[in-house]
Amino acid sequence: MNERENRTGNTAGRRMNRRKTGAYYEKQAGACLERMGYQILDYNYRCRYGEIDIIAKDGRYLVFCEVKYRSDGRKGSPLEAVDAAKQAVIFRCAMHYLKEHGIGDVPCRFDVVGIEGEKLTHIPNAFGG
Repeated sequence: MNERENRTGNTAGRRMNRRKTGAYYEKQAGACLERMGYQILDYNYRCRYGEIDIIAKDGRYLVFCEVKYRSDGRKGSPLEAVDAAKQAVIFRCAMHYLKEHGIGDVPCRFDVVGIEGEKLTHIPNAFGG
């Protein structure tokens, strides 16, 4: 690849690399949640509203979990990346999931797992619906 190709970049290739990186860290987060007793139900649930990285059971709770990875702090904390707009997307996806699966009266919560470098931070009930 010459310098010009490197600068302009192949966006499809970068997107695929980001997707692979995201999948890797979502699996890491899922393994951590399993060690804490969660039962993973689904990875990368997609619907017309967006995507939820992990859906799990924690005791009586159905948990919708967002995973954010940053290699370092240059772009801010991974936890800060789950802003109000992202929370709204996750909430809409969760409502769609509940309706699609005919789930009614089950307590739900929204967790966030932030991974910065090798440090994993889990925040249960990180935001309300």
